Amino acid sequence: MTSNYSRRQAIKAIAATSAAAAFPRALSADSDDLKVAARDAEVRITSISAHTFRLSLLPIQNGIARAIPDDGSLRRTDWGTPTASIRGPFSDSVVPCGNWSIAITRSPLAFTISDNKGAVVQRIRVDQQTGLAFFLTGNSPLLGLGEGGPQFDRRGSIDEMRSGQGGYKLATHGGRVPIPWFISTSGWAMFIHHPFGAFDFSTPEARFQPSAPESALPLDLFFVGSSDPAVIMAEYALLTGHAERPPMWSFGYQQSHRTLAGREEVLAEAKAFREKKLSCDALIYLGTGFCPSGWNTENGSFAWNSNVFPDPEGILNQLHEDNFHVVLHAVILADKLRGSVHDGCELARFDEQQASCYWDAHRKNFAMGVDGWWPDEGDPLDIASRLVRNRMYWEGPQIDRPNERPYALHRNGYAGMQRYGSFLWSGDVYSTWETLKTHIPIAINTALSGIPYWGTDIGGFVPTKEFTAELYLRWFQFGAFCTLFRCHGRNWKLRLPWGWNTGDSGPMEIRNYDGAALPDASQLHNAQVEPICRKYLELRYRMLPYLYSAVRECATTGMPVMRALWLHYPDDPLAVSRGDEYLWGRDVLVAPVVEQGARSRILYLPRGTWYDFWTNDRVEGGREITRAVDLETIPLYVRAGAILPLGPVKQYVSEKSNEPLTVAVYPGAEGSFLLYEDDGKSFNYRRGEWMGIDMSWNDRGRTLDLRLAKGSKMLPPTRRDIRFRLNSAERQAEFDGRSLEVRF
Repeated sequence: MTSNYSRRQAIKAIAATSAAAAFPRALSADSDDLKVAARDAEVRITSISAHTFRLSLLPIQNGIARAIPDDGSLRRTDWGTPTASIRGPFSDSVVPCGNWSIAITRSPLAFTISDNKGAVVQRIRVDQQTGLAFFLTGNSPLLGLGEGGPQFDRRGSIDEMRSGQGGYKLATHGGRVPIPWFISTSGWAMFIHHPFGAFDFSTPEARFQPSAPESALPLDLFFVGSSDPAVIMAEYALLTGHAERPPMWSFGYQQSHRTLAGREEVLAEAKAFREKKLSCDALIYLGTGFCPSGWNTENGSFAWNSNVFPDPEGILNQLHEDNFHVVLHAVILADKLRGSVHDGCELARFDEQQASCYWDAHRKNFAMGVDGWWPDEGDPLDIASRLVRNRMYWEGPQIDRPNERPYALHRNGYAGMQRYGSFLWSGDVYSTWETLKTHIPIAINTALSGIPYWGTDIGGFVPTKEFTAELYLRWFQFGAFCTLFRCHGRNWKLRLPWGWNTGDSGPMEIRNYDGAALPDASQLHNAQVEPICRKYLELRYRMLPYLYSAVRECATTGMPVMRALWLHYPDDPLAVSRGDEYLWGRDVLVAPVVEQGARSRILYLPRGTWYDFWTNDRVEGGREITRAVDLETIPLYVRAGAILPLGPVKQYVSEKSNEPLTVAVYPGAEGSFLLYEDDGKSFNYRRGEWMGIDMSWNDRGRTLDLRLAKGSKMLPPTRRDIRFRLNSAERQAEFDGRSLEVRF
């Protein structure tokens, strides 16, 4: 990183203190105690790993350093004995900590961070009068900071870090889930654990301002540094936790609904998916309160609406027989939530702010067979309450179904929500081209912030005059390459794959929305839409073996599924700066079409050889290319050396098929891939019930080697027929757990 802090100044400060002890002591150079924001303070530096250290500035009260509040975001509260603790008068010192040297100066109070080669990486300065913290933004893109807000590179922006749908430009940028974790693509990152506050990135020395002056202390932050992006993501997972794995069906297509006409419409719409052979795994029902006729009687209620679900258990059973999972919308009415589902709830003293009591309200419907929940609202919840809610929807279902992975789609969250398998969607966005375009970098920054399961209301929540079949299809194509693949919005029948060819947009629900509009009725007889939707539904289900393997990698390493190009090409400035395309796992580059009437898409291919997924044409990277597109095409490119597993087309994730797995090899470089499989629904993988097939491609020898991954075992069927493909050449072989070599 090129720092705006003078390297000469930093070296001078370090040299002046080179004789100082590695463990700083209270020296007599200054007569005054250390004070910040008019309070006595103590500095603590704690080594977390070779790459990460914790810097804490704690207020002292009655001689005791005040504890750092626990908001639930960190994986643990105790990170061991500090490497250094400083209070009272002290001289400038240097603290070695892992791969870092931290030069501490008394006036101004500053922490200059240098790597093991002596290069200055960061300087954090604290204003002792106000408690404001300052740090260098550097000359490289600054990414992360949660969902929403100014995009793509955060430098130059001022971010108030307001949570919820009122956070920042809802119509185009969606709801805001602000997370004070930001990554410089030059090789460092910081997580400001406490206090919460706003950022000003508009100058080379950025400013962090606590939400209130009295909350300036304690200041608690974690600094991470590495030239390897994978290490940075792994360190963040070390701090805030690895993602839990939701059920595999949640990565299939999810169809959401609004105002319902009655029982027969509920069942007929499900039947249409199966008759049309359009893949779908989940049906999601909104609650009455946000529409005239939903699944329940009013917001916050868990009583069924008998006009639509007169026999809820019977309808649930019918939907299950047709292999659908059912997800219900739930609104929280309290503005605080505390505790956990394990605390117990006294019925005589029901407390809606207690997680155990609130979860109990769900359990009767859950016992009927409800498969998942859609927790809406909650913008007023503070950080701790948001995480209590995320945790509640993960741990609550396991009380009654202890060996079944829960599913919940949240509107709010924070750092650490990944520990509860939480999905997140971007809220009530408008159906505009600008919204679709903006959501590409939002997807990238959300993933870099530790939230791996994310998506949008495909088509946009509020229809506008821009809402056409073309916009819907381009959004649908993007949605097929989000971890959450779900359609939802007002006038909901236009969110059905066949909805643009019925002449019926659904119940009128656009009143009281500025700029809302519906397509002209003449546009609602478009026969192109359904087959294009079918194409991407089938592609999504074919790619599930690849996607599910990427989910497993995310859960074990911290690497997201939707990946900034920086994660694999950190030394390519053009790749690093691209916020309009991303990697889907390691090997597939996705470049969504976001311009109305587009006939081509300009995209950047990083260095190396790439293959057009649709045509298999070989293209050399390290440059921009222009890819012609028609209405049914989203540019997809596969990296040379990739081993891409493709399953059969399915109508739902658990459907049995006699079709073999296809493994496509893309030559031109060495490659490897771990194909992961478990039962997709239980926690048995924690007990060794999983199968991994390690595949490695020898490009020079034109051989593909397969072996059973260490710690795994063959799952039924224990003999697998696999079709192998390299360009036009095909091979068929059986894998039974023993090493297998396939030659081309």
